[in-house]
Amino acid sequence: MVGRHPHAHNRTVSPPRNSHRASGVGDPARAFTQRIRYRKVGSMKIGIIGAGNIGGNLTRRLSALGHDVSVANSRGPHTLKDLAEETGATPVTADRAADGAQVVVVTVPLKAVPDLPSGLFDRAAEGVAVIDTGNYYPQQRDGRIAAIEEGLTESRWTEQRIGHPVVKAFNGTYAQDILDKGLPRGTAGRQALPVAGDDAAAKQVVRELIDELGFDTVDAGGLDESWRQQPGTPVYGNRGDADAIAEALAKASRERTVEWRA
Repeated sequence: MVGRHPHAHNRTVSPPRNSHRASGVGDPARAFTQRIRYRKVGSMKIGIIGAGNIGGNLTRRLSALGHDVSVANSRGPHTLKDLAEETGATPVTADRAADGAQVVVVTVPLKAVPDLPSGLFDRAAEGVAVIDTGNYYPQQRDGRIAAIEEGLTESRWTEQRIGHPVVKAFNGTYAQDILDKGLPRGTAGRQALPVAGDDAAAKQVVRELIDELGFDTVDAGGLDESWRQQPGTPVYGNRGDADAIAEALAKASRERTVEWRA
């Protein structure tokens, strides 16, 4: 999330049933990593598809943390030279971004999801966790997507098109926060992110990675409950701690507001 469209406890919540760019030298992402001390999840191979505000800053932070990051966009690796030089990440084509990856982040506009390469995860590591950061912006960007208008959650729609289970995270996070809002585990008021998904193992991997980035997490339930963190809900763009995020999730209404309908 950018601007108004976002783009020591990790809490699990059961919702009601009805209910800047960093420079190479003196990189703030690397400086952050050097001064913050908390548990590392171990170096992983991570593919990032999409190099916009969220994808670019995740590339910066995850590379600074020591992960082996490959990054792709729709314009080709040659357009990612500056980001690669800054971060040490490997620029690749989208069809190779998931090769050997243990985690893949899909962070492209929803309208671009159907154009992603087929067999995208065929060469990924077994059990790869796929993070979907997407949001449906029908009036602002994506146009009308009938299935979502009819009630299908945005991440379920994405999951069906890429043919792999996803974990919804970062969709309501301000991109700059990824660089400069992370804090050590246990810090009072640590910002928390909601995380939704059906695959418990994949969700745990994602939650641990978010913790390493410096944020708490709140389990927002399965993917069919992920409407609770879509645009227009109380948790969208919410910078609260775990308790505040849990409360915001519980207050969500499934009905889309006018701004977020086609």
